[in-house]
Amino acid sequence: MIEITFFGTDEFAAQTLEALLNTVGFKILTVVTQPDRPVGRKQELEKPPVKIVAEKYKIPVEQPESLKAYSLELSTYHLSIVYRYGLIIPQAILDIPTHGTINIHPSLLPKYRGPSPIQTAIMNGDSETAITIM
Repeated sequence: MIEITFFGTDEFAAQTLEALLNTVGFKILTVVTQPDRPVGRKQELEKPPVKIVAEKYKIPVEQPESLKAYSLELSTYHLSIVYRYGLIIPQAILDIPTHGTINIHPSLLPKYRGPSPIQTAIMNGDSETAITIM
């Protein structure tokens, strides 16, 4: 059983988390996502989609404002998976799991870097693109 910590925030990341949770051989031990944020006219706090999925499966959730001074105990984890977390993760955190960290990027790097690689590929008329795992 591969023990994983998952970093992600948005709906795409939530779908990926759910797929990992339903994959034999993986066990998500902790989810790290961005803090609940105020949205809409009433500025009511809204949970990130990844947090909603984690709570559904009763997985512990960490929501640090910043990872710069954040201490996350990952030494027992085999692997970290990062997908659409939204903040830069310090190298010291990426290096903690025994088998390292996998970052999933929704484009064929380096062609479409940045915050909207899927939209950019569509706007450029690409008939196909890729996912980069690094």
